[in-house]
Amino acid sequence: CEQNARWNEQGHRGLRVSVNVSSHQFLEAGFADVVRSALESSGLPPVSLELEITERSLLRAVAITLNTLRRLKELGVRLAIDDFGTGYSAMAYLKRLPIDVLKIDQSFVRALTTDPADATITETIVQLASGLNLTSIAEGVETLEQLLLLGSYGCNRMQGFLFGKPVPPTVFEQWLENPPFRWVQGDP
Repeated sequence: CEQNARWNEQGHRGLRVSVNVSSHQFLEAGFADVVRSALESSGLPPVSLELEITERSLLRAVAITLNTLRRLKELGVRLAIDDFGTGYSAMAYLKRLPIDVLKIDQSFVRALTTDPADATITETIVQLASGLNLTSIAEGVETLEQLLLLGSYGCNRMQGFLFGKPVPPTVFEQWLENPPFRWVQGDP
């Protein structure tokens, strides 16, 4: 939160930082209060924070999970289900969750171009997200072929080594000033 708030102060508004939350953290009493405190002390607008909770974590302690998710949404942060497709969640449960994003697990993306079953699962998750008015993000995109196939499914948010490897904040700041690539719809 503090780092993203600094980037905001430097004029790089609109950045959203995603943070993985462990199931232990998520189920702790007062987790939403910890998030509120981090936002308040850093001055980061809540919309600039996205919390990623694994599908498996959401299946534990359903009453606590729903209460925590609602409190986080009231704060204004975005919520993502990470590693979607690996936790055996029930669709009836999924539609009740106040979430914004389904992140397609990289295990499906990895064999997307070679395994018809993984391609079908991935396309179905993209359609499911769209039908629920959620954003879908494909994890682990490493090849242009994966990018093009995901795009043909309607998935327009992706992350992975094709776009870059994790970097320290100072390198990311250089990228903000001089992006290493430019992707514009319609470009070859």
